[in-house]
Amino acid sequence: MPKPKNTYPSWRRRLAQRAVHAGWAWVQRTGSVTAEHPGPFRFGALGTGTRLAFPLGTVFGEPWIHLGAHCIIGEQVTLTAGLMPDLDLGPEPILRIGDGVVLGRGSHVIADTTVTIGSDCYFGPYVYVTSTNHSYDDPHEPIGKQWPRMEPVSIGPGCWIGTGAVILPGARIGRNVVVAAGAVVRGTVPDHSVVAGAPARVVRRWTPADGWQPPLRTPAPVPIPEGITPQQLRALADAATGETAARPAGAEAEA
Repeated sequence: MPKPKNTYPSWRRRLAQRAVHAGWAWVQRTGSVTAEHPGPFRFGALGTGTRLAFPLGTVFGEPWIHLGAHCIIGEQVTLTAGLMPDLDLGPEPILRIGDGVVLGRGSHVIADTTVTIGSDCYFGPYVYVTSTNHSYDDPHEPIGKQWPRMEPVSIGPGCWIGTGAVILPGARIGRNVVVAAGAVVRGTVPDHSVVAGAPARVVRRWTPADGWQPPLRTPAPVPIPEGITPQQLRALADAATGETAARPAGAEAEA
């Protein structure tokens, strides 16, 4: 009869794993970019409390990139200004990111011409924003060799951009807009709206006169009361879980 193999790693492997993870955590902390520790990057502006997580994606044209305060730039996020490195883009910034912006892991913001992202915008992972698109006017020339088209992009404050969304050149997104995951946005998007699809279209909108139309299908979340402790929150969660589990059993007994 074969002897059972020990499925747990040896003490040497456990120590090696801990050392690797501790070393990688140190590398991430040391490699991140902040105003106090900008490393080799010389951004046009890098606000207080803003951090670019390590490893970074492609970053160039940083003198023309202005980042506001208290932003979180996830790992492998690409930020570029201009078509290529080492160009003189003039006196004005090309890429402006407001205060409190979160760019999710693997996102790209490609600002060959002006891109503006308002304050308090939250981006899911792998969002792609670009002010440039390939042109295909000449049918006899490879598309990659034709001069691209460029149009400014603006995203208003307070927006939520879902995972994998694509924001195309010329997009003008209003304030407090939800862009659904995987949406492809072009043109103008009004304030306080929800857009989805490819190409994206408005599927819900709020106005002062009519509220949300179509109406929301779920109730608004209830904010956590001030002064409540983590222990009280856990107790409430445990009580809610117990009530949920008890209801089906009671219903079956009545049936």
